[in-house]
Amino acid sequence: MSVAIIDYGSGNLRSAEKAVERCLRNRGDRRAVMVTSHPEDVAGADHIILPGVGAFGDCIRGLKALDGMVDCLEQQVIKQGRPFLGICVGMQLLASRGHEHGTHKGLGWISGDVRAIETDGKQDLKIPHMGWNQIEIMPGYARHPLFAGITGGDHVYFVHSYRFEVENGQQVMARTEYGTPLAAIIGRDNIVGTQFHPEKSQKVGLRLIENFLGWRP
Repeated sequence: MSVAIIDYGSGNLRSAEKAVERCLRNRGDRRAVMVTSHPEDVAGADHIILPGVGAFGDCIRGLKALDGMVDCLEQQVIKQGRPFLGICVGMQLLASRGHEHGTHKGLGWISGDVRAIETDGKQDLKIPHMGWNQIEIMPGYARHPLFAGITGGDHVYFVHSYRFEVENGQQVMARTEYGTPLAAIIGRDNIVGTQFHPEKSQKVGLRLIENFLGWRP
């Protein structure tokens, strides 16, 4: 079996690939890591990762431009229950809609809208939200397998100007504060998404990836 990282033209994927390879080694896991734009590779993977850098509209168009990829994801993730991790804009694409340079339809796997961050007039908070921030694990999720070895108050690395406003608050697994509460990790069933970049978040981020690679929801 393998771990598939989907390449749909959203940026340099090397850091995500290297992080996953390192975490697999830490686990003594001999699975291959594939950075791929081919649905057949994704269909054969037992863990699927969707990174993302850039604007929502560009990313969803890039994903849909891969012939058969969205249908493959629907089959493997929604119908077959394969563990799925969305990173940054890859998380945002799970939304119903994204409102960046127009309104764009997302995958609709987690209901909500992606909108610009508003810092409530706090002049010292710059957009994009860039840098290290603490996460707060929401009640009911502290014992979730993805948080093994991770505690509230740990710092992770963010780079984003838009936030995921999740319709069902129970699907927010962790949040951070940046002038206002922001969803840091969202999820349901076999699906999880991080607004921050775990591959750039050093020890905490690598632990989360390692937990994901061992997750069998």
